[in-house]
Amino acid sequence: MITLDRIVVVEGKYDRIKLSGILDATVVQTDGFGIFKNEELKKTLRVLAKKRGLVILTDSDSAGFAIRNHIINLVGAENVVNAYIPDITGKEKRKAHPSAEGTLGVEGVGEETILAALEKAGVTASRTQRKKYLTKTDFYLLGLSGGENCSRLRDEINKELGLPKKLGTNGLIEMLNIMLDEEGFRSLLKKIGVD
Repeated sequence: MITLDRIVVVEGKYDRIKLSGILDATVVQTDGFGIFKNEELKKTLRVLAKKRGLVILTDSDSAGFAIRNHIINLVGAENVVNAYIPDITGKEKRKAHPSAEGTLGVEGVGEETILAALEKAGVTASRTQRKKYLTKTDFYLLGLSGGENCSRLRDEINKELGLPKKLGTNGLIEMLNIMLDEEGFRSLLKKIGVD
């Protein structure tokens, strides 16, 4: 597995599934054109872009470029690295017909093509494991899950970090591991009144 520090943005769940076998990275899917209407996702991408930066790896068709350009306008070009899948004629195995433009997307190309696209984009990668300091057990022991007032405390954390209210416990833990180091997390806990 290749570890990436930046957040990788893809179009759909099959793209995300494909990358999960190649990368140790946080991969966010736009649900295609869903990004245009999903205010929670837009807010999350803005936060992630400022904190870690994004790698946009959409398909190289017109839809992929429309989604890519929307995200760049949303988060600012300075927070984005663009990685491009080359135009390769073909059809994804799960689909009955090729795409409108007849080219493969992220889900249809091989691992080497994806890694080459990331390398060409200048995305730094390492084969080290990303350190995660916060677990579900920690959340429980701190009273942030499974206890009285845990929902209110998580809402306060989401508000402090500018994250969506609907973010579940697992998603919040992942975001905290991305956005804060242990010291920053402890400071946040003090701010919301958790010892």
